[in-house]
Amino acid sequence: MNQALGRAVHRWCALAVAIVLVGPATAQMSDVKEKPPMYSYVSNWSLPRAQWSEMEKSAAADDKILEKALGNGTIVGYGHDVNLVHRPDGETHDDWWSATSMGGILNVLEQFYKSGTTTTPVLASATKHWDSIYVSRYYNWHSGPIKDGYTFVGFYKLKPHASDDALDTLSKNLVAPVLEKLLSEGTILEYEIDTQAIHSEDPGSFVIVYVAAAGEGIDKVNAAIRGTLKASPLDEPAFDSMVERSGHRDELVRTNAVYK
Repeated sequence: MNQALGRAVHRWCALAVAIVLVGPATAQMSDVKEKPPMYSYVSNWSLPRAQWSEMEKSAAADDKILEKALGNGTIVGYGHDVNLVHRPDGETHDDWWSATSMGGILNVLEQFYKSGTTTTPVLASATKHWDSIYVSRYYNWHSGPIKDGYTFVGFYKLKPHASDDALDTLSKNLVAPVLEKLLSEGTILEYEIDTQAIHSEDPGSFVIVYVAAAGEGIDKVNAAIRGTLKASPLDEPAFDSMVERSGHRDELVRTNAVYK
């Protein structure tokens, strides 16, 4: 097969799976539309175990700035996470906040720099640190606080031949409808489908995130996914045709957060 013919076959396959994906999903679930962008700043830290209790104190101090920003509308949510499944090269903690503009994200970041909280001893003890800024156009939440919730994060990467609108197709017709239903039932409290707004990783990467109030919520989400795939057995191969399985990994963290 020559390269031109190969590219043509890939385009036809992408079109075919998109049609397959849209059909059964939209027949069963309500339409999901793209929303205005929501940006999230995530600051990841790998801390020695002896510093974990100090990190809790640091998070409480940060909340003064974040609560004010939430109250005046600069941000729409914020939180702190503790990783529950550790990797040798991964984070132990993260802090994050979300806003409907990059201006809101950077306004809060500047307040942290001016307050001096970015140079506290506990943060200085970190063995690794990195930041990411994400943007989402498919998201929703229940307003209010989340105490000791569980956040499941799935990291994925689109295949090189995936169409430019592959993530929109997957989000509108497969992922977001399932998560919207779970949100309406109260199984989850928040979800978002993110890509990087500032690319510090390979293009084509995306993240699926949801927050459950308790561990049983994770089981219910998994059951809902199995039920969806059983009802629409062509959805999974359609997903696999667009997404690299080899680049996939998950995170499970304990979350304290507030959404406006």
